[in-house]
Amino acid sequence: MRRLMLPMLLIAGCSKGPDADLQYIKQARSLAAEWALVNDQAAQRKLTPVYVHSMHRWLRQQLQTSSTSLTQPHSAYGAEIEALLHTADDAAPGELRAHSDKLKQIEDSLESA
Repeated sequence: MRRLMLPMLLIAGCSKGPDADLQYIKQARSLAAEWALVNDQAAQRKLTPVYVHSMHRWLRQQLQTSSTSLTQPHSAYGAEIEALLHTADDAAPGELRAHSDKLKQIEDSLESA
């Protein structure tokens, strides 16, 4: 019994796929929502252009990190993150929230599985 315990623990610790990607899906969802908020505030002229530009750069860097960290980049969530990376900096907040909502649905389905 003890001999089986160690290999089972090692296998469990090496999870691949959507479960391993869940942290990156959550991060991308959060980044999309934050991007929407920045663009909403920028449209209301509540933020300086320098701040908005630096936030867009930071958000893209974080999304790129999430994207390259995925174990399954050709998945539905990988495509959604990739779509975010191809979105214009000044995209409509609603468009960005739609991406965030899709990632949230994926996140919820993975957490309930």
